[in-house]
Amino acid sequence: RLSIVQTAFNKSIRKDMFKYTKEQLAGWKKKYGNDGIFEVVVEDKKAVLHKPSRKDLSFAAAGSGQGADSIKFSEILMRQCWIDGDQEIMEDDNYFLGAVPVLQAISEVKKAEIKKL
Repeated sequence: RLSIVQTAFNKSIRKDMFKYTKEQLAGWKKKYGNDGIFEVVVEDKKAVLHKPSRKDLSFAAAGSGQGADSIKFSEILMRQCWIDGDQEIMEDDNYFLGAVPVLQAISEVKKAEIKKL
């Protein structure tokens, strides 16, 4: 349970967090698809990312030694998918590393099956 001071502090932080309008969201959904937009919140910072395309994934792999440098891969992929938000997520290691796990979640694809004939 939060104290009154912590609650007031959390509310003041949230006021300064990146905000977007319904119109912006509608434009992003039109550009990237209804299921291709994600809001990422890392403590008191927020960003909006789009689902990576095959081109985005290829660019990130090429720029990171075919994925050998996982941090570089994540950084390139996040830049490719970035729509708008608090720049601290890209610039501050603590925020960036907190956001990295969501890249895998937004990159999920359909599952394939194989059947021997």
